[in-house]
Amino acid sequence: MIGLTLKHLRYFDALARHAHFGRAADACGISQPALSVQIKELEAMLGSPLVERGSRNIRLTSLGTAFLDRARRILVQVGELDDLVRSAMGPLAGQLRLGIIPTVAPYLLPQVMAALSVQMPSLELYPRESVTKSLITDLLDSRLDAAIVALPISEPALQEFALFKEDFVLVRPRSEADKPVPSPEKLQDMRLLLLEEGHCFRDQALSFCEVSTAKPRYLMEGSSLSTLVQMVGAGMGVTLIPEMALPLETRQAQVSIARFPPPSPARSIGMVWRKTNPLAEKLMEVGAIVRQVGDRQHRRVDAGPA
Repeated sequence: MIGLTLKHLRYFDALARHAHFGRAADACGISQPALSVQIKELEAMLGSPLVERGSRNIRLTSLGTAFLDRARRILVQVGELDDLVRSAMGPLAGQLRLGIIPTVAPYLLPQVMAALSVQMPSLELYPRESVTKSLITDLLDSRLDAAIVALPISEPALQEFALFKEDFVLVRPRSEADKPVPSPEKLQDMRLLLLEEGHCFRDQALSFCEVSTAKPRYLMEGSSLSTLVQMVGAGMGVTLIPEMALPLETRQAQVSIARFPPPSPARSIGMVWRKTNPLAEKLMEVGAIVRQVGDRQHRRVDAGPA
């Protein structure tokens, strides 16, 4: 089709994702009028509207839905062509779009970026922090190259690369430091502070506590692990956090830390990428560096006060 460019496809993909001209324009780094012009130009080439323009959001027309599916396939394939060229150029270089979940990012990402800058100096890391569902969607749609998440993901199109395993620890008010560590059954009857819905760590904590549907009067939510720890310090309840978060989140909080007896709750952290990605071998090298960083982090945590 004469005049159709990858730019048109990328802009339309952004508009479909955000369902709003302003948000899509921000994501693309252009003005809203410029995005609107590009979409109208695309519709003119197709001879039919792709979106229904509402006062707040847009909706795709039937043609828009069908066109989006094909456009995204093209964008994924173009991205893989770029990766194929990069894979043949020796050491990994250029941009690496890496997703990472919020319960890992603050505690691992700074050290990972430092290690990659030394071991892969030509690599430009572009991290994106978000919940697992969003990261997997972006990965499948080729908006990310890889993501660090809790395993398993069990997505047939993705390759999983195990990084490390870490335990969960119990955070209680400092006044409860001498009390016995509660069993999962006892935790059900305590005021449990958890992350908001959408975080996989929340689901893992509920699973350990054997709570399928949390009791409203016992469950309180926070937006981050830092918030949860501060709430515990204020005497509002107890929470579970991954051990890698201990040095950062508990150093100034009025809390006590307790480890569960075996089998203690734990999670596996790994890196995932599309199986079709030509950079797979080089992503394994990145994963090996992340694994080394994770191992160092755990040795430091184990050496510190429990």
